[in-house]
Amino acid sequence: MSTALLIIDLQNDYFPDGSLPLAGIEEAAARAAELLAAFRAAGRPVVHLQHLSIRPGSTFFLPDTHGAEIHAAVAPAGNEPVLRKHFPNGFRETGLQEILAAHGADRLLVCGAMSHLCIDTTVRAAFDLGLRVSVAHDACATRDLRFGERTVAAADVHASFMAALAAPFARVATTAELLQALG
Repeated sequence: MSTALLIIDLQNDYFPDGSLPLAGIEEAAARAAELLAAFRAAGRPVVHLQHLSIRPGSTFFLPDTHGAEIHAAVAPAGNEPVLRKHFPNGFRETGLQEILAAHGADRLLVCGAMSHLCIDTTVRAAFDLGLRVSVAHDACATRDLRFGERTVAAADVHASFMAALAAPFARVATTAELLQALG
């Protein structure tokens, strides 16, 4: 079997000039680009997820806008599938499971945005489907959150979600560690 790279929602609206910039997004995209280059060089499967917001009143990832486009740092190439989604779970109504099966992928390396939402939800779904999952934590980004009167810093949100995913849902490691393990 094989390992597929899943790049989740690295879209222009999450970058500094976008509608919802994330903390550390440029660094995360640079690490994701390293993973993408390595998978391409090895001929391993790559799948891109692109969130398109269809909810009334949405302010980002609006269909047919520059903000919804996948960022140039990880732009799809060749025959790499781009699956459009409308929910945090990358498996919901996208055909992702079928594409992974067609590639014989029983392992998934995940990166992208946001750590606390689409990364978390998709990783847990993949685990439930029996896939062995790794997350490149330095190739993921998120934002500050509010809980009551408290602001939770993006770094703390990210660390909390990565810690929660690390047992038992995924191997959570750096891009360098995961690339070394892939050989």
